[in-house]
Amino acid sequence: MLENLTSRFSRILGGLGRKRTLTERNVADTLKEVRMALLDADVSLGVAREFVADVQKKAVGTTLSSGITPSQGLANVLRESLVELLGGANDALNLRAAPPIVVLLAGVQGAGKTTTAAKLAHLLKTRDGQRVSLVSTDVYRPAALEQLEILSREVGVVCHPATSSEQPIDIAKRALHQARVNSDQVLIVDTAGRSQLDDDMMREIESVHAAINPTETLFVLDAMAGQDAARTASAFHKSLALTGTIITKADGDARGGAMITVRALTDCPIKFIGVGEKIDALEPFHPERMVSRILGQGDVATLMEEAARKVDQKSATRVANRIAGGKRFDLKDFRDSIANMRKMGGVEALGELLPAPKELLERSQHRIDQDAMKRNIAVIDSMTPHERQFPQVISGSRKNRIAKGAGVEVRDVAIVLREFKQMQKASQKFSRKGFQKKLRMAAEMQHR
Repeated sequence: MLENLTSRFSRILGGLGRKRTLTERNVADTLKEVRMALLDADVSLGVAREFVADVQKKAVGTTLSSGITPSQGLANVLRESLVELLGGANDALNLRAAPPIVVLLAGVQGAGKTTTAAKLAHLLKTRDGQRVSLVSTDVYRPAALEQLEILSREVGVVCHPATSSEQPIDIAKRALHQARVNSDQVLIVDTAGRSQLDDDMMREIESVHAAINPTETLFVLDAMAGQDAARTASAFHKSLALTGTIITKADGDARGGAMITVRALTDCPIKFIGVGEKIDALEPFHPERMVSRILGQGDVATLMEEAARKVDQKSATRVANRIAGGKRFDLKDFRDSIANMRKMGGVEALGELLPAPKELLERSQHRIDQDAMKRNIAVIDSMTPHERQFPQVISGSRKNRIAKGAGVEVRDVAIVLREFKQMQKASQKFSRKGFQKKLRMAAEMQHR
């Protein structure tokens, strides 16, 4: 996610080095690179120009605190300005209104509205304890009605019935009435998308909007929409008075410009961001955390939240305490770590959330996918407790027995043992004060 922008900003900030003074000239040179990075990320020219001008105005002549170098000062201004550009702070859904709270999803065809409706229902149900129901008014795509019904069963919420022979406004009004009867706290309304913005489409969604008077009207935007995103979002905002945006498919977007441009031009807060295909891959949007990711500083706050929800806390605490105490990392620790990584989406997903992860992760499991993790767990489970604690005893005959028990090839056992040794070496760095201090500093920066 945002790999290109992160890479460019890391290079730009690294190029500042330890300069003791910043003049109007060298600030301008650096910010010229920032502007080019934003344009390459598909940020609109006007937004990029305005942002760079704002940073330059704040940076030149700034009085720096004791111990802060001018280059650090410019980096701090850049960070603060990016956070401000993306909204400053998380803007949550208004769940204080009288129930049922209606959330209307709007957007163009292919943006991922139907899947997002189910993801949002899952998030509101599991994190906020809300009683949620869903309805689709997309009568032009019968598959959409069926898709939402299937997803609602996966999430475990009610999906109000609808048929393609009905009018969208009638479906929405009936669903709202039924949500009141069922004492639902939230009703999420999925609407039809179009490949083009046409008058008929806008009039239809305007009529649905007027009939159900939603508390939240959210524009669903594909992160890879590019320069056309701003025009589309502005058209919807003009017709519906949007209350926020949901960015989808951010995990597949290496640029990130559409998100920045739409936020700047519509002034609509980004409320959620989709980071994967799974039903739980929707996160509340925190500008300060996103900027930390963009600047290559990781996102420790989100990492901790994800760990609290998904990780086996008992095993994770045991491994962390052993490593922090300087004890040797064994194959049981390795197995527990892999299992927890699988729950959190794999090593690459964790890599985005850790500050400067390459130093530790590329040497160990950076390219291990979910299938390989599953294989590794099977191999370790086929070992005896003694072998897991003392892997040096695993000889050729033991490898054959382990491979047969796990249903894999002998070479797969060798791969697991090699990756374990790499992880064992990397784990030693976690017990060092320098890395622990780095994690604490990253966490403190995100809570300022």
